[in-house]
Amino acid sequence: MTQTASLYFALVRAGLRSQLQYRANFVIWIVMGVVFQATGFVFLWVVLSRFPSLAGWSLGEIAFLYGLRMLAHGLNILAFGYLHRIEWLVQRGELDRFLVRPVPALLHVIVDRFPVGAIGDFGGGVVLFLAANALVGVAWTAPALLYLVLAIVGGALIEAAVKLVIGTLCFRFLSTRALVFFADDVFNNFGNYPLPIFGPAVQLLLTFVLPVAFIAYFPASVLLGRTAELSVSPVLAYAAPLGGVVAFGLAYLFWRHELPRYQSTGS
Repeated sequence: MTQTASLYFALVRAGLRSQLQYRANFVIWIVMGVVFQATGFVFLWVVLSRFPSLAGWSLGEIAFLYGLRMLAHGLNILAFGYLHRIEWLVQRGELDRFLVRPVPALLHVIVDRFPVGAIGDFGGGVVLFLAANALVGVAWTAPALLYLVLAIVGGALIEAAVKLVIGTLCFRFLSTRALVFFADDVFNNFGNYPLPIFGPAVQLLLTFVLPVAFIAYFPASVLLGRTAELSVSPVLAYAAPLGGVVAFGLAYLFWRHELPRYQSTGS
C-alpha cells in the first residue's frame, strides 16, 4: 500500500511537471475551471433572486451546499483523474499497455493525464465555500472541521465510485458514454440543491440508487444544523463520509471482477 501511494504521488508530480511546460495552456485550463463553476452558481443566484428561499434554505445555505459539492467534485478530479476516459482507453486499445506493466492498471488510468482544470474547480469551490460560510456562520469546532474534511473526501470517493463503475461497464458494453453524460447531469442538476425540493421518489433515487445526497446535501445538513428535516435517519447523514469509502470499495471490487473480461482491440 505504501509503495503504491508513493508511486501514485510520483506519477502525479511527473504529470504536473509535464503540464507546466505549457504555462499559458495551464493557466487557461485553470481559469476555465473557475469560470465553469462560477457560471453554475450565477444561474443558481438568479433563480434565488426571484425566490427568497428553496425548501426553507436561504441563498447563503444553498451557496454553502454548492461550495461543498464543488470541493468534493474538484478533489475527485484532482485525486482520481479522468475516470470517464476508461471508455476511450478500451476502444483504442490503450489499456493494453497498462496491463503489461508491473503497476496496477487502475493506478495508470488515474494518473494517465493530470487534470489541470480541476485546480480551478477546487479553487472555485474554496472561494465559494468561504464566502457562503460568512453568510451562514457555522460554529467551527474541532469535530465540525474534522467532519468537513471527511465529508469532502467521502463526496469525492462517491463521485469517483460512480465514474469507475460506469467506466468498468465498458468491458461488457464497449460504450457507456450515455451513462457518463447522464451521471454528470444528475450530479450537476440535482447535487447543488437541497433534496426536499424534489419529490419523494426522486429523493429515494438520489439517496439509495445514485447517492448524490451523500456528497453535499447530507454533510451540509449536519454542518448547518438542519438534520431534523431529513426524510431519513440523521445517523445516515453523520455517516455520509463512510458512505464514500463503502461506495468506492465496492466500485473497486467491481473493477477487479470485470477486468478479466477486457478484450484487446487487437485480439
